[in-house]
Amino acid sequence: MAQEAIWPGSGSAIIQPTGSTPFGIYDTDSEFITEAPQVAKWCAQRLGYPITAVELQDTQFYACLEESISEYSAQVNQFNIRDNLLNLKGQATSSNFTHKRVKSTLSEVIFISEEYGQEAQVGGTVDFKRTAVSINSGSQVYDLNNVISEVSHSGQSIEVKRVHYEASPAVTRYFDPYASTGQGTYNMLDGFGFGNMSPAITFVLQPIFADLLRVQAIEFNDQIRKSAYSFEIRNNQLRVFPVPTESGSLWVEYILTDERDNPLRTRYSGSSDDTVVSDYSNARYDNMVYSNINDVGKQWIRKYALALSKELLGIIRSKYGTIPIPNSEVSLDGDTLRAEAAAEKEQLIEQLRENLEQTSRKALMEAKRDESEFEQETLKKVPYPIYIG
Repeated sequence: MAQEAIWPGSGSAIIQPTGSTPFGIYDTDSEFITEAPQVAKWCAQRLGYPITAVELQDTQFYACLEESISEYSAQVNQFNIRDNLLNLKGQATSSNFTHKRVKSTLSEVIFISEEYGQEAQVGGTVDFKRTAVSINSGSQVYDLNNVISEVSHSGQSIEVKRVHYEASPAVTRYFDPYASTGQGTYNMLDGFGFGNMSPAITFVLQPIFADLLRVQAIEFNDQIRKSAYSFEIRNNQLRVFPVPTESGSLWVEYILTDERDNPLRTRYSGSSDDTVVSDYSNARYDNMVYSNINDVGKQWIRKYALALSKELLGIIRSKYGTIPIPNSEVSLDGDTLRAEAAAEKEQLIEQLRENLEQTSRKALMEAKRDESEFEQETLKKVPYPIYIG
């Protein structure tokens, strides 16, 4: 019967870590190369060496250490993805967020709100299409399906958003209360020889959006209160009120419902959602660099590596439940080692997850709020200085 492999007592003198781990993730990390033999020796001693033979080799200790680092990295990265996913969505999948500080953004909130903006006609990602409807004097009903089929959307479902008719543009009725540039006021001032200047006039330089807002207000007022026509649409049949008394054109703004209802449409034209973070699965967090992990994390890694080594030793010793000796037999402790290892692994995982949750973005902000409130309460009890003149 071949002799079982026993740990020889020294990691560094027998097998080097480089090239000895299953995946070679940390083979080029200088700290891993230095510490792996030390961790192997520590684990062996914690398992009873040299008083008790340890049926493990260097390569098995190195494999347990590699798995322990990967597990630590996975737990931390899983937490980071959950904590940052709202800010990561829409970012390039090629972006590596490992060991990176992620800033809070409104990107995903804006992305969601665009759908509401689409229905309110103040934004969104669905193109508004426009076509003309020729109206005839005395004709009140017009089939929009026939009109849309003429602009390469035949057979597609549409939804009409606006119907326009020719009206004088808002800019012709625009009046600037700050600079008195209304046409009537201008004519009056020019009649008195003031030209572009007049007493008590201050010309204010306004941002362009202020002009746009006033024009929009005029157009909205026209749409609600002064429109000469109204309409209703039933089954894509446009009915105009009142009955037109002369021929002309109506402009119809519409969308394709397939475009609006497509949940996979991209945010910007020319982009592809295949190249951006969409969910938990494609947010890139790689295995952590062992050299970048602090001593707190490395201590957790050592303990988890010990639990893995204990589990592996238990599996090996469970191969035979007992070993016969003269006039008796010896029971091995494989099942006990495996049970202890499972409990230790579970405890370490729970401890790490609890620590991570206590440092989540939400938890830290709540702690900062509580600290601020406590400071305010403390300051209320500080007496004001007494002024003596």
